[in-house]
Amino acid sequence: MKDCIFCKIIKGEIPSSKIYEDEKIFVFLDVNPSTNGHMLIIPKEHYQDLFSIDENLIIHAVKIIKEKLYPLMRERLHCDGLTISQNNGFGQEVKHYHIHVIPRYQNDQSNITYNQDIILPIDQVYSILKRK
Repeated sequence: MKDCIFCKIIKGEIPSSKIYEDEKIFVFLDVNPSTNGHMLIIPKEHYQDLFSIDENLIIHAVKIIKEKLYPLMRERLHCDGLTISQNNGFGQEVKHYHIHVIPRYQNDQSNITYNQDIILPIDQVYSILKRK
């Protein structure tokens, strides 16, 4: 889709803090994180919402969360759990299917609202996740 911000991120027209990429999906840090390490998983092909996406792509995304993203978050960010969310229609700011993968910590707020005191700058979180 021509004006979709996520499609532009996939094409490299808009910079992002890419965490993972394969032939089907692209994962990057959310620029407005709820917690340190808040990521978005987006399909490389444009789908508006759950009702238009291929179910196999969702299964693939969940597999990446289980096998790659959550282990990375636990090892590098020392999170205590994980929240996975996805909106359709109302509440969906960007009309490109995406999954929020939000690491949870003992000290975060139960309603996961933005707290400047515990959120690190995105470049610092990226550096922690991508270090060798």
